[in-house]
Amino acid sequence: MDSRRLGRLRRLRTTRTAASVLSATALALTLTACGSAGPGAGTGSATMWGLNGGDQDVLKHSVDTWNKAHPDEDISLDFFANDAYKTKVRTAVGAGKGPTFIYGWGGGVLKSYVDAGQAADLSPYLARNPEVRDRYLPSVLDNGVVGGKTYAIPNGRAQPILLYFNRDVFARAGAEPPRTWSQLMALVPKFKKMGIAPFALGGQSKWPDLMWLEYLVDRIGGPRVFADIVANKPGAWSHPAVTEALTKIQQLVDAGGFADSFTSSAADNGADLALVHTGKAAMVVQGGWLYQNMKSALPEAIENRTIGWTTFPTVEGGKGSPANLVGNPSNYWSLSSKATASQRKAALGYLKNGMFSEAHTQELIDSGAVPVVKGIKKRLEASQDKDFLTFVYELTQRTRNFTLSWDQALSPAQADALLVNLDQIFLKKIDPHQFTARMNATIEE
Repeated sequence: MDSRRLGRLRRLRTTRTAASVLSATALALTLTACGSAGPGAGTGSATMWGLNGGDQDVLKHSVDTWNKAHPDEDISLDFFANDAYKTKVRTAVGAGKGPTFIYGWGGGVLKSYVDAGQAADLSPYLARNPEVRDRYLPSVLDNGVVGGKTYAIPNGRAQPILLYFNRDVFARAGAEPPRTWSQLMALVPKFKKMGIAPFALGGQSKWPDLMWLEYLVDRIGGPRVFADIVANKPGAWSHPAVTEALTKIQQLVDAGGFADSFTSSAADNGADLALVHTGKAAMVVQGGWLYQNMKSALPEAIENRTIGWTTFPTVEGGKGSPANLVGNPSNYWSLSSKATASQRKAALGYLKNGMFSEAHTQELIDSGAVPVVKGIKKRLEASQDKDFLTFVYELTQRTRNFTLSWDQALSPAQADALLVNLDQIFLKKIDPHQFTARMNATIEE
């Protein structure tokens, strides 16, 4: 890879990551300058905070189009780096000064907003506007429900976690992508003998570690295991599926399954994808957003079909269906309960007539993403990215279980503990029993 293309790759931003190339000083100045006035100010336009990278350009164009057509119901839009946004929005919402549109993932964080009375109940709005409710894939819409009421509406694309692989490396090895855990483990010595890391992993970022645990627990024990954890069932982390999944992760680490640099490699700047794209690693487990990032920063990888994709392997004897997915069913908009009447009117109008318009939906497709709405299969099939888009769309439609990423499904405190302790598992600093004991201690009874 030449230096110009590598530079573009290093500028990749996933929908889950911070803009780590920014200096701390510049980031602090940005946070001070942008989006500081939310609904707590009590006046002004509806406010919306979004994330850098990913769908940034598509969202900006959608809001610009809305503002031109609705000058009396305009929306003020600011963008933030992912990790910085998470900290900023929790603080702002907790103080009753969050934006009108609260960007999120559903799950435990959304519940914390609901419990604090900061998120508006959208159920009456959906009852009055069934065309809004009915546009979405049901499995995706359900992730915005808390206590039987809808507090968040999907705003983007499906992002299941997939296994990506370098087609050229596999061809040279005479290998096929693994369909089972045994096949995956058998590939490790084969690639190591070739001087190629079996897997890239952005371990410094910590959240990529979680993808392995999420899928292994599901494949071994089925979705009920994590459902009990989310429900704060005492001792839920001690389920044998969790212990077995952690054991398999450490066995993979011991076998040399990850690139030597995985503990210092950041997914934030695309380092994991760089290893796979250049053939230094054979595979990476990452989100559906990876294709969108490649299309933007590495179009040659798409044009030359360098990177392939498939589902996460099954585990022999496991209870989980191979059709089960983990990841982000979508991102979501919640509306602040502190919004003024004029801000709320603009927000509800945009949710109905601005978001997922024909133009907005097509722009998402053209960017290499799968909008979480019904009736778009023909449009996906007409796309130059049809192989990937139809693959993801069919997975999302077919699955009965699309589990939200655990660090979003859990409460913020539990999620923080999970990432810290799982990092210790990958570093071999604690064993599976120590992990489960520590996580059981976080369960809220």
